Amino acid sequence: MTSKTKQARDLIEGKPALIVIDIQKSTFIDDSEVRSIDNMPGYKERMIAARGLVDAAHDGDVPVIFIQEIHRSDLIDFGRELDGDEDVHCLEGDPRTDVAQEEMGFRKGDYIVPKRRYSAFFGTDLEILLRGLKVDTLILCGGLTDVCVHYTFVDGHQSDYFCRVVEDCVGGSSVPAHEAALKAMEYLQTGAVQSRSTVIAALSEHATSR
Repeated sequence: MTSKTKQARDLIEGKPALIVIDIQKSTFIDDSEVRSIDNMPGYKERMIAARGLVDAAHDGDVPVIFIQEIHRSDLIDFGRELDGDEDVHCLEGDPRTDVAQEEMGFRKGDYIVPKRRYSAFFGTDLEILLRGLKVDTLILCGGLTDVCVHYTFVDGHQSDYFCRVVEDCVGGSSVPAHEAALKAMEYLQTGAVQSRSTVIAALSEHATSR
């Protein structure tokens, strides 16, 4: 067993940004029983719950960055992504691929970062945007907990951001995968896994303390 003294960290260190990962129209307009990507029970409700985080961020003048998975229609940029359980998804021109702007309360001044891979950092300009905004803490919501959220968290962690994931506003491919991913993220940063109510309260407190 390891034994060490850890420095206590606030939920929000420095300047935060809300990172809304892959909450796209498919969640709201595709009710197919067989989907291209498996979702855990209650997935849609968890994405709807993330709207409260967006509203709280807007109220606190915290940057909101929407991440959009999107692939070319000729499938050229999927790479190895289709070698696993996932089928073709998030194609350009498909209305299901659009960011769920109305459902998530998208406002002028919010940002959209398209990506071709799981991590929101890989091959995108997210890092440039975060540096420009002088962000220190990333608050993550969306899906999938065990895929795009987890890999974005890891890249954020390795880039020395304070990373937080809102456990009841993310959803995985299955309940066991969701829970395992949360545990893995908490392993990297103690206090990383937080509840929706706690994060909304922290965003409100952050707004009043500036």
